[in-house]
Amino acid sequence: MKKPVIVLAFSGGLDTTFCALWLQKELNADVLTVTVDAGGFSGEELKAIEARALSLGAVEHRAVDGRAEIFSRFAVPLIQGNVLRGRAYPLSVSAERVLQAEVVARVAREVGAEGVAHGSTGAGNDQVRFDAVFQVLLPGVKIHTPVRDLGWSRRQETDYLAKFGVDVPAKTVSYSVNAGLWGTTVGGGATHDPWAEIPDTAFPAASQTAPDSGRDVVVGFERGVPRSIDGRTLDGVALVQALHALGRTYALGRGVHLGDTILGIKGRIAFEAPAPLMLIAAHQELEKLVLTRWQVFWKNQLGEFYGQMLHEGLYFDPVMRDIEALIASSQSAVTGQARLRLRPGRFDVTGVQSPFSMVAGAATYGETTRLWTGAEAAGFAKLHALPMTLAARARSAA
Repeated sequence: MKKPVIVLAFSGGLDTTFCALWLQKELNADVLTVTVDAGGFSGEELKAIEARALSLGAVEHRAVDGRAEIFSRFAVPLIQGNVLRGRAYPLSVSAERVLQAEVVARVAREVGAEGVAHGSTGAGNDQVRFDAVFQVLLPGVKIHTPVRDLGWSRRQETDYLAKFGVDVPAKTVSYSVNAGLWGTTVGGGATHDPWAEIPDTAFPAASQTAPDSGRDVVVGFERGVPRSIDGRTLDGVALVQALHALGRTYALGRGVHLGDTILGIKGRIAFEAPAPLMLIAAHQELEKLVLTRWQVFWKNQLGEFYGQMLHEGLYFDPVMRDIEALIASSQSAVTGQARLRLRPGRFDVTGVQSPFSMVAGAATYGETTRLWTGAEAAGFAKLHALPMTLAARARSAA
């Protein structure tokens, strides 16, 4: 009798290692493992993940480079929408999970798999993100979630693996780290206590000694997409990686986000994302120069909603394509340069320029103007205040 084929999203950690073995032993399935590199793995790590998968008995392992898709499909609208969840966090993980689930679904369709699987627990956001994508892209295909369904502790998973001679070294650190192209998140330890400060040691690498002097960096944009650093054209992945490296030199991009999880409870994470924070700040300042105030207002309103939907795993709702279309339309004039001054522990956008600048040479704020007369300005001020003037008059007479 032919075994059912299950495609497993595989990271090589304890949970997905447990899933790979459990699906074979308990469901008598052939397991095909898929690892999507969203920017957090080295070449050596990808080789080690493949070796682990095959040693566990996977019939096939596939490693997919998803970095370019992360940038073009997810990072670009997040930059153009100036999306920061809680006005702080650049949604580093949300996009990764959607793409990882989508790639697994692609492979499952290709091989005609009877099921797909992921190693998420029943407590976090990732389970919802994976399930939501699978339900949309693979209707009728069974979703297997051994870790969630069994509710086992990590100790129980380790003991189960040990029965079959599989050893997964216990983690000796208090924090779980998820690194990717769009930033690194840190969970566990002090993140669980909203009063506790996140120590420097919680991050992947201790803060480097930043140069005493500041440094200027000029980011070039075309239609809202970052294309160059200091005049050097780079593809999206290389540009983000370069800004990450530069930002870490100055200990930039670290923060803490406290907010609502998909399941309705409060969650807190630390993050390190110098490139997204610098790019969004630079882009937002450039937009102020070239967009009308109502373009800025409505685009940012929709950008915040877009970020919420992505965070909650609802990327494939048709409204997301509608919002992307509006955001993309608003970017036709967002071409130019933004200059950032990097200093130890902080950065500022110190200047922007664009061929589509709306700064009028004939009028300077707070100074003289040739666009209107003093009498016209006085008439405008009177009419502008008229509604509240009439309201105050009516209420005082009542």
